[in-house]
Amino acid sequence: MAQSVGIKDVARVAGVSVGTVSNVINRPDTVASETRARVLSAIDRLGYVRSESARQLRAGRSRIMGLLVLDMGNPFFVDVARGAERAAREAGLGVMVCNSAQSAGEEADYLSLFAEQRVRGVLLTPADATGRNIEAFRRHGIPFVLVDRVAEGTTECSVSVDDVAGGALAVRHLIDAGHRSIAYVSGPPGLNQVRDRRTGSLNALAEAGLGPEHLRELPTERLDVAAGRDAGARLLGLGDRPTAVFCANDLLALGVLQAMFAAGVSVPDDLAIVGYDDIEFAAAAAVPLTSVRQPAVTMGALAASLLLEETEAETAPTPHEHQRVVLQPELVVRRSSLPPR
Repeated sequence: MAQSVGIKDVARVAGVSVGTVSNVINRPDTVASETRARVLSAIDRLGYVRSESARQLRAGRSRIMGLLVLDMGNPFFVDVARGAERAAREAGLGVMVCNSAQSAGEEADYLSLFAEQRVRGVLLTPADATGRNIEAFRRHGIPFVLVDRVAEGTTECSVSVDDVAGGALAVRHLIDAGHRSIAYVSGPPGLNQVRDRRTGSLNALAEAGLGPEHLRELPTERLDVAAGRDAGARLLGLGDRPTAVFCANDLLALGVLQAMFAAGVSVPDDLAIVGYDDIEFAAAAAVPLTSVRQPAVTMGALAASLLLEETEAETAPTPHEHQRVVLQPELVVRRSSLPPR
């Protein structure tokens, strides 16, 4: 196995001190041009790459921001990561993206990894409904911002979407289209987003003078297409099948749509479908999917900006103030929910 080249090797080949090599790398203007050229030539010949981790330990500040999301298989979180990466890159930082897979155990492992790596800060969409992982991570003193989650009962910053309003948008749209029996394919009940979208659905029913019995909930263990297909199969087995379904995200809605196609059920004539997130695949589905749009890229960028602001607070002229930013969702109507002509 080839040995790595160190700063001492560069100094030996260039015929200078280790301190001079360090100055060429970190403060080149302080080194005479002839000496600097000799050191750079040695670096090039040896293929020396400086140890960023060692530099960070000396400086006490990492150039890496952690991002821990629920499911990187969901395009919504890919868009969140795009926004965060864009803001981090503008500040000269990189992003370490990790996927908890909706598992509290995996979330705890990744948070420990972030602490070990001494990241600059963390953007976190929590998987652990108990909050124990956040409490454990807080002891490390590393700043973090909650993403797609309101910072309830905490003092940290958060960037989220008003999911109660989003759920109301979806079900109000279905009620306006004439539906009075609606299913809610909800996902894991421990997730705040799932509960808030259900609350919004019930609010929309109450506004129309309809009781909670008009919303039939079909919980799922996951928020993916396979779970949507399973929910669709259960929906098909109901004796008094609802005429419309609202899904907690677009992947569930696409799974329900697949199940309806396989069973010969016409969408939207026999069953209207509304999703949530408005991922790219929603518009490209066999029946273009009505969805509640979340500004995912904006959410990621804002969360990263808040985190950067907090990590720079020591040198800023004014102290950092924690903020709870709540963005508004938007209903995007497509053919999957349009009433029959």
